[in-house]
Amino acid sequence: MLAPLCCLAAVARVQTGAEVMERNGFASLEGHRVGLVTNHTAVVGNQHLIDALFDNPKIKLVALFGPEHGLRGEADAGAKVGDSTDARTGVPVYSLYGSNRQPTPKQLEGCDILVYDIQDIGARFYTYISTLGLCMQSAAKAHIPFLILDRPNPLGGQQVSGYVREDKYESFVGQYPVPIQYGLTAGELAQMIQGEKWVPGVEALDLRVEKASGWRRGELFSRTGLSWVAPSPNIPDFETALVYPGSCLFESVYASEGRGTDKPFLTLGAPYLDSAEAAKRLNGAHLPGVVVSAMPFTPRSIKGMSESPRFQDRPLHGIQISVTDPAAVRPVELGIHLVAEFFRQTKGLDRVRFFNSSWMAKLAGTSRLEADLSVGKSPEHIIASWQFEVEQFKQLREPYLLYKP
Repeated sequence: MLAPLCCLAAVARVQTGAEVMERNGFASLEGHRVGLVTNHTAVVGNQHLIDALFDNPKIKLVALFGPEHGLRGEADAGAKVGDSTDARTGVPVYSLYGSNRQPTPKQLEGCDILVYDIQDIGARFYTYISTLGLCMQSAAKAHIPFLILDRPNPLGGQQVSGYVREDKYESFVGQYPVPIQYGLTAGELAQMIQGEKWVPGVEALDLRVEKASGWRRGELFSRTGLSWVAPSPNIPDFETALVYPGSCLFESVYASEGRGTDKPFLTLGAPYLDSAEAAKRLNGAHLPGVVVSAMPFTPRSIKGMSESPRFQDRPLHGIQISVTDPAAVRPVELGIHLVAEFFRQTKGLDRVRFFNSSWMAKLAGTSRLEADLSVGKSPEHIIASWQFEVEQFKQLREPYLLYKP
């Protein structure tokens, strides 16, 4: 086992693409030399996909590639990861979050096929999907097939929300012109990347997708029966993943996003905040599916989660978000209301330094969010401003959908 499961379910009604392939003995990979892009989330039944492939005598696992946070998912956000060797199998592990962001031609020399299996969470700035596109490009250059073992989008595939990323803000946290919450699985997104030619050179790629079985796009992860494996150190549970597309915006403002607590992204705070007033106003906005409570906290260094959180060891006035109805939560809209309330309470120097303009534009995919907040536009106005582009995107994505509502 590469990583322990943190939430064991009874019987999974949904099967991931990897589990569907395992049921058939990974027959389509027999006789192949396999390169595998993965991390600790690629659990197949009671073992890791690495072990399942390595132990299959008809398959030769020749290379492993790990994204941000590393193969075992233990590195801090943004921390560079080096190459290594997998302890159990002896297979080389190449980092895609160090000196290279994609497999090199030399690393793929011995591979007949490149396989991808990583659990994502459905937010544009979560970097696994950027790694996805670059791996597709590497496979295309190497003239080898690229196989995605698909997994459900934890946030479901129906809800789409947030600004569509503008071209000038393309970055590793905004690789594609999609909304913040884009409502696609990795397999669907890969088909869209290829079809819309968002990554140069992928048009001729032999792209294959092994669909998840039993999943409908209207279902959240909590309804699948699958076990939750934290996809990164600060997304420890589904509830955190559910609010992350909105509360991640706090990475770009003068406030704490809750790293250094046991509930990151659900716990938010700042030195200047009137917590009781913030909770009262936010609850008064009747934000669907959540309640907000005042809660002071002090970010601490937590090994394996956040070694050096912002505002470390500094007492903060804070709020905590509790999810009461997962199906009702609108994470991006929630994030806009939260950021707007924190900004409203700033004065003097705190207001001047509130925005990290460059990072906010990368996360939001536009400079419009900062501009609108700065002139006092309401959250409702901001949310309404992206509806047309979201509807256009939903029409554009339609041919690439693999799962029914």
